[in-house]
Formats: sequence, C-alpha cells, structure tokens
Amino acid sequence: MVKPVSNDEGPKQQEGLSREEARSVQKRRRLRAAVVYEIIRTEGEGELARSWTALWWSGLAAGISIGFSVLSQAMLAAFMGDRPGADIIADMGYSVGFLIVILSRQQLFTENTLTAVLPVISRRRLMWVGVLLRLWGIVLAANLVGCLFVALFLAYSGALTPDIVKAVVKISEHLMENSAGEMFVKGIVSGWLIAALVWMLPSAEGTEIFVIALITYLIALGGFTHVIAGSVEAFYMFLTGHESLLRIVFVFFIPTLLGNVAGGTILFAVLSYAQVREELDER
Repeated sequence: MVKPVSNDEGPKQQEGLSREEARSVQKRRRLRAAVVYEIIRTEGEGELARSWTALWWSGLAAGISIGFSVLSQAMLAAFMGDRPGADIIADMGYSVGFLIVILSRQQLFTENTLTAVLPVISRRRLMWVGVLLRLWGIVLAANLVGCLFVALFLAYSGALTPDIVKAVVKISEHLMENSAGEMFVKGIVSGWLIAALVWMLPSAEGTEIFVIALITYLIALGGFTHVIAGSVEAFYMFLTGHESLLRIVFVFFIPTLLGNVAGGTILFAVLSYAQVREELDER
C-alpha cells in the first residue's frame, strides 16, 4: 500500500514512484477544506487589522472599478444590438468590474461578508463583532461613494454614445423591475456565489481569471442582484429621474443588502465553518 505524501513534510519517494513522480503527486493534490478555510481566515484577520483610511481608499477604488461591469455590459449590448443571443453575450461584460476588483485586491463589500466573518466565527468573542461591523461599514460606504461617482459619469459626462446610454437605461430598468422580495431572494443567490468564488480562489492556481469570470457571469445571466454593482444602476436611475430615492433605498438597496449578507455570511460562511469545525477543534 502506498503511503500518502505528507503536506507538511513535502514530497517523499514512495514505493513504486520516483522522487519526481512523488513530487508530481504532491503538486496535484487538492487543498483540503480545512486548509482553504485557514487561508481565507488568515486573509480575513489581515482585513480586520487594516486602518480605516486603507479600507476607505481601497473600498472607494472598488466602487469605481465595479462600475466597469455596468459600462462593459452596456457597451456589449450596444454593439450587439438586436442580434440573436445579444443579452447572453452582453452579460459577459458584467465580469469585467469584478475581475478588476478581485485581481487588484480592492475592498468589495460582498467579499468581506465571507473573509472577515470567518475570524469572528472562530474566535467566538463578542468584541470581534464590533470590529467586523466597523470593517463592513467603512467598506460599504466607500463602495457606494465610488458607485455614485460612476453613476454621475454615466449620467452627465456626455462621453457615452446614444446607443450605450440606451443600453445603460435598459440594464438599470431591468434591475428595478424586481420587487423588494425578489431583490432579497436573488441577493441570497448572488451572495452565495460570491462567497463560493472566494472559497474557490485559493485552489484556482493559474485559473483565477476563468473562475472569477464564470461565477460573476452566472450572476448576470441569472439576473441575480448584487448590492454594489447594482448601486451603479440604481444611482443612475435616480440621477436621471427614472426612480425615486425611496424606491432605491427600500426596494433595491436594503433587500439586496440583506440578501447578499444572508447568502454570503449566514449560509455559506457558517456552513463552510461547520464542515471543518471538528478538524480545527482537534488541532
């Protein structure tokens, strides 16, 4: 019987295998769930320790960057026009903003619903909840300010062609057609998918771009709601007089925020911790 290669001790020459073959086995082994959990938890502790200024500027950059999801989607929609399958192609543009944010290591609120909550769950101390809420508050506020800047650009810069402006309006109207209940339920799915994306990245060696693009494309394709990316569209509708502030807040923002947190934190983060809890406690 071949003795498994130890993750801690590195590749060893196994019975019937050369050292090079043993090293190949070691490289191809998937990370265990507990290892992935520890990677994400460690990243979360680093985020909780950052200063508010660092969180603010990173969150502001993320809010602006996520605006490229709406802009890219609108550009593709304008280019495709009424061709068959136009919406399916246009939805690919939704991934652009997320690719910029995640690969640039900027602070996006829905990512922090997972990475920052894992240290709080593992510590099981009330004081850490306050630290978590501080991080969420700073990042959420910064993200929204960045989204507002993008919405102002889309509405008043005059840099967009009429076809792109028409596409932005259509995309934004499609979002606001949802009721508050639909915003919440779709937000749960979106929060789960973003949390799953964060969980997948440590194992996605060399394929990060594909994984990010695939998961975020599914959000656009399914019409699921994301509180930050959707805020660009919601702000645009308010600035151009298509929607009232009350509808933006109570129909879109609050239900989507609660849905994203429920899907990313209450469901995914708690269940992910539950599957590795016994192994961590044994250590």
